[in-house]
Amino acid sequence: MQETSAPKKRSKGFVIVLAALVIGGGAFGITKYIHGQHHEETDNAQIDANVSPVIPRVSGYVKEVRVKDNQFVKKGDTLVILDDRDLAIKVQSAEAALLAAEANKTAAAAATQAAETGIGQAQAQIGTIEAQIEAAKVNVWRANQDYERYANLIKDHSITQQQYEQALAAKQSAERQLDVLQRQKTAATRQTTVVSSQSTATSKQISLADAAIKQRQTDVADAELVRSYAVILAPEDGYLTKIYVQPGQYINAGQSLFSVVLNNTPWVVANFKETQLTKMKLGQKVTIKIDAYPGKELEAKITSFAPTTGAKMALLPPDNASGNFVKVVQRLPVKIEFVNPSDEMVKNLRPGMNVEVDVHLD
Repeated sequence: MQETSAPKKRSKGFVIVLAALVIGGGAFGITKYIHGQHHEETDNAQIDANVSPVIPRVSGYVKEVRVKDNQFVKKGDTLVILDDRDLAIKVQSAEAALLAAEANKTAAAAATQAAETGIGQAQAQIGTIEAQIEAAKVNVWRANQDYERYANLIKDHSITQQQYEQALAAKQSAERQLDVLQRQKTAATRQTTVVSSQSTATSKQISLADAAIKQRQTDVADAELVRSYAVILAPEDGYLTKIYVQPGQYINAGQSLFSVVLNNTPWVVANFKETQLTKMKLGQKVTIKIDAYPGKELEAKITSFAPTTGAKMALLPPDNASGNFVKVVQRLPVKIEFVNPSDEMVKNLRPGMNVEVDVHLD
């Protein structure tokens, strides 16, 4: 009797345990099912933040590195200094070219001033000659009158031949004097035209000199700007990543030296399966669990959905045109921002940290 009662007790205990497991499993399954109807979860998520690369604008040898790995810097802080001796020579060359252009303008201005003075003198000379011409015309008229009178008197032998010849000589002298003055006026007028042309030419030279000066000024400003690029500054406030440059190293313009993780609020990028997106929408509440802070949760919300899947934006996106087609569930990046960005835990987050995301669909 005692041997038969022991198996019955064991079988009864097994049934109780099995029933407890079935009930517990069922309760767990029902709970998970109900939770799944109102939540979407993924552990394919990381912390992200704005990262600004430090890129030199000029090539050169590194003269000095003033920062260290993981250092916090503020916008405008000096990070790296390049050897700028060759850039300084270019600045001096541009400044010398500017001085030459200014000297050319000074010379052109002096030539213009001289031409204008010559025009004034020529015009004054023309005025004087014109007055002399008017006086010469009067002399010619008087000499002609005297000659005609003496010519009539010589016929009657009222005057001597000498007197007649003197009147004729006076007439011819007055006419020659008038002709000389008219020639002088023509020459002075021609000279005025020449000087005026020179003045116009020198005025154009001044305009060209002004344009050359502006060009040289631009060259100086450009050379100084390029020289300023020899001092590489922090683009924004943030923490530096690994510093890969050392003094004496040659770097190229456009080469990424290191990065600055900007000191602003991080966010979460969660890669949800496309089958999970059916009920998800902007503004839904999200619970964030961070691996670095087990047992703690942060409240967030969905702020945007990526326009393409992650595979589409890959370096080598999949191309199924070859005929080898295997359907793979795609994932779409979803941006999630923290509700309380001033939380101390949020400030301590770093890009790349793993998190678990729970989206509340209701």
